[in-house]
Amino acid sequence: MISWNDFEKVEIHIGTILTAEDFPKAKNPAYKLTIDFGPLGIKRSSAQITALYSKENLPGKQIVAVTNFPPKQIADFMSECLVLGAVGDYKEVTLLSVNLPCANGLRIG
Repeated sequence: MISWNDFEKVEIHIGTILTAEDFPKAKNPAYKLTIDFGPLGIKRSSAQITALYSKENLPGKQIVAVTNFPPKQIADFMSECLVLGAVGDYKEVTLLSVNLPCANGLRIG
């Protein structure tokens, strides 16, 4: 169990994917995403979402991500946020998103 104070430390925000590129140097199949978080700025992320998503269909999609982890080096890429998703039995990831458009940067709580 975690406390409410622990949960409040995790910053989870809405962002819109601007670009999605192949990431051939990643250990597991992944895309390099560039995401607009409005007032929080633009961040990049490595996301293992290739099983269910094509890179052509990702730009414009609003997603949910943790934005206050320290940057993480993945191969030759610096990932600045963690895109959230539901992980299936075969490790396929279904992105968490909103069902109505909303402002980039809104905090999830």
